Amino acid sequence: CRSRSRSRSRSRSPIKRETSSPSTITQNNNSVKMNPFTRMPYSKKYWQIWEKRRNLPVWEYKEKFMEILHNNQCMTLVGETGSGKTTQIPQWCVDYVRQRAVPGQRRLVACTQPRRVAAMSVAARVADEMDVQLGQEVGYSIRFEDCVSAQTILKYCTDGMLLREAMNCPLLDGYGVIILDEAHERTLATDILMGLIKEIVKQRADIKIVIMSATLDAGKFQSYFENCPLMAVPGRTFPVEIFFTPEPEKDYLEAAIRTVIQIHVCEEVEGDILLFLTGQEEIEEACKRIKREIDNLGPSVGALNCIPLYSSLPPNQQQRIFEPSPPSRPGAIGRKCVVSTNIAETSLTIDGVVFVIDPGFSKQKVYNPRIRVESLLVCPISKASAMQRAGRAGRTKPGKCFRLYTEKFSCKRSVVLQLKKLGIEDLVHFDFMDPPAPETLMRALELLNYLAAINDDGELTELGSLMAEFPLDPQLAKMLITSTELNCSNEILSITAMLSVPQCFVRPNEMKKEADEAKARFAHVDGDHLTLLNVYHAFKQNNEDVQWCYDNFINYRTMKTADTVRTQLGKTMDRFNLRRVSTDFKSKDYYINIRKALVAGFFMQVAHLQRSGHYVTVKDNQLVNLHPSTVLDHKPEWALYNEFVLTTKNFIRTVTDVRPEWLLTIAPQYFDLSNFPDGDTKRKLVYVANSLRALQNSKGV
Repeated sequence: CRSRSRSRSRSRSPIKRETSSPSTITQNNNSVKMNPFTRMPYSKKYWQIWEKRRNLPVWEYKEKFMEILHNNQCMTLVGETGSGKTTQIPQWCVDYVRQRAVPGQRRLVACTQPRRVAAMSVAARVADEMDVQLGQEVGYSIRFEDCVSAQTILKYCTDGMLLREAMNCPLLDGYGVIILDEAHERTLATDILMGLIKEIVKQRADIKIVIMSATLDAGKFQSYFENCPLMAVPGRTFPVEIFFTPEPEKDYLEAAIRTVIQIHVCEEVEGDILLFLTGQEEIEEACKRIKREIDNLGPSVGALNCIPLYSSLPPNQQQRIFEPSPPSRPGAIGRKCVVSTNIAETSLTIDGVVFVIDPGFSKQKVYNPRIRVESLLVCPISKASAMQRAGRAGRTKPGKCFRLYTEKFSCKRSVVLQLKKLGIEDLVHFDFMDPPAPETLMRALELLNYLAAINDDGELTELGSLMAEFPLDPQLAKMLITSTELNCSNEILSITAMLSVPQCFVRPNEMKKEADEAKARFAHVDGDHLTLLNVYHAFKQNNEDVQWCYDNFINYRTMKTADTVRTQLGKTMDRFNLRRVSTDFKSKDYYINIRKALVAGFFMQVAHLQRSGHYVTVKDNQLVNLHPSTVLDHKPEWALYNEFVLTTKNFIRTVTDVRPEWLLTIAPQYFDLSNFPDGDTKRKLVYVANSLRALQNSKGV
């Protein structure tokens, strides 16, 4: 039903408004609420959710939002976490698009999220709210996984996926409304999307843009989009008392676990605990130790369910954070303790949290242009993040935040390649909200030039255009494309898939020896990349068996994801007629060709063993060590690596033994010895180059 009287009295907008009530039809003289998407009566679950939706703070502002949306092409919305903006605003935009639909033309609403977990979980929630099946009218799109259909009208996606869509459709013609959610997190993909969208609105008067932020720095977005209207929606929050430690904590993990125990045992107020940590390993360790400590305290203490939350957890396990707390007993309060990465800062709202523990750190990708390395580093969080974390404690009642500290933008080469594919030639003057450092941009362009993705004039090459079609880092894309010429694309396809998913090896603290022995059974003498290939082959040969994975300390979910990724990449190869081929396994060139293909993509990530016994990265001269996780039982003279890990030491991880002559023949532009820094590495390469020339001369070449 439509509330005409309300829309007339409160708005002069010519558009018709959907009220908070669903459509009504009459059947057999009975009024029945019908779902306009399924043409079926709404379910009982829908009505249960409906009452909760009506009480969200954002609902008071629906008419105002629709008014601003109708009268403006762009708008900025500030809504505190828990206000309901991520679930409700996109649904209202769907109403708006449907009301203005042109017959025969279907326009979607896209809502971007900075994290895969959020895109999947929010889409599932909104599908429930709209009483439709996930993947039909409401879907999601994340890297290597599309859960959408021809019926989809609302799509949650990562910002990177929408950026990839823009590569093939620069004006994003299929969308009527684009919502950039959690814009305050400022991922590089989001910033580039904003620059592209700013150009799109100049060419498409029919598109609407909504920028949503959880913090009050939204004024920056407002001014970026020509002073578009700003609408503020308060959250439903209670006061939060904040505590700091008097002295810096030497071991924040130990301090965090201790604080969880103290809260659970000593706090007399009912309420759950949210602990922020930096990554999966820390989270799993904390959960085990907390459980052990609570069990040791005996039955006099209330039950405490410790629930981990990080991005690589299976979706069904992520949903455990919404489970009710264990029941309380007289004098023994039952609680749940969610131990999470910064996913829980803004992307997901967990009701019932009263106590937040904030050690003040998170893992962030940091790019060092000097050594061309992007590393995941543990860094102090920003003030805005600290405020967001504290705010999680005041959702349902007054809360407490324990800060375990005293009171007292990068530019990735994959994104540069995508910008080139989008037809943006002048990257220096591209309208970034905050431009990257010139050195960072130049290093990214330099790498793409060495990969032959762009020419010396900075123009995208045919190879570069093909590389941009793959949802991969340019080095992986170059490796995969080159592998067809080396007759090993089937194997490189498997290795690429394995490198695109989380670590497949499981190493429980209580069974490290057994896990290491199991890993050794897959080890290849030439290194870690070929070991990953062995694991994938064994997984397929054992019919993707769950028990086989368990027995061999292999993460089953990781392997299934790798298999899905391989299928998706294979389809892209087929689309561009890239052959899927293999060298005869009995041939001496079987593994040599695979290693050469690795060099074709990662020739800039090679370390040389010096006479001193230390490794130094080629050209950049960074002192590095082989990571302890490598299967190599020897120190190869030339080590190609997939990752540069910065911790207390510089480590290179996922390493393969390669030959120096391959470096010179496969990447002659990069290994131009006339412009090579002096040292052990150059002396060795000069010797190899002279030997190659002598060999060619002896053959009369």
